[in-house]
Amino acid sequence: MQNTKSIMIVGVGGQGSLLASKLLGQLLLAEGYDVKVSEVHGMSQRGGSVVTYVRFGDRVYSPIITDGEADFIVSFEKLEAARYASCLAPGGRIIVNTQEIDPMPVLIGKAAYPTDILSELTAKDVLLDAIDALSLAEAAGSAKAVNIVLMGRLARYLGIAREKWEDAIKHGVKAAFVDVNLRAFSLGYENDAE
Repeated sequence: MQNTKSIMIVGVGGQGSLLASKLLGQLLLAEGYDVKVSEVHGMSQRGGSVVTYVRFGDRVYSPIITDGEADFIVSFEKLEAARYASCLAPGGRIIVNTQEIDPMPVLIGKAAYPTDILSELTAKDVLLDAIDALSLAEAAGSAKAVNIVLMGRLARYLGIAREKWEDAIKHGVKAAFVDVNLRAFSLGYENDAE
């Protein structure tokens, strides 16, 4: 199991985390890895938390990632990064979109959105890569491309050639959206963290 890597993709329903995990899984399979993907959908259709586990390596027996096991957490929203930070392995990295999406308790006035999430993560010695993926997605041509901006950021760390990621996008999204997604991937890959 030492050669197994674990990636959690966490976000809010409607952000495209399932497409991101599908593209990632297909890319890893094409690279010759044994890959297991599992999706957990909470109240995803109502803006609730969505978690996808992607595990890959020489031989993977289970897709589930528990506390202290994730090599990477890709978070589509700040509060989701805080919610799942305990799953990060020592030396693991969180890539987090700095976007804030108010959960239901905040929307109905029962709670306030935490203001210090990123500083709390940094104080825990988490390797943090914070990126304004929403602004980059909008610059690419669609706010819905946040997921691909974040895949571009993840690509910087996985050691798989950029061209292979781009091929996965070309084959994994509808033709009408390929150009926007390629631009989003490039922006996520090339931009420096905040």
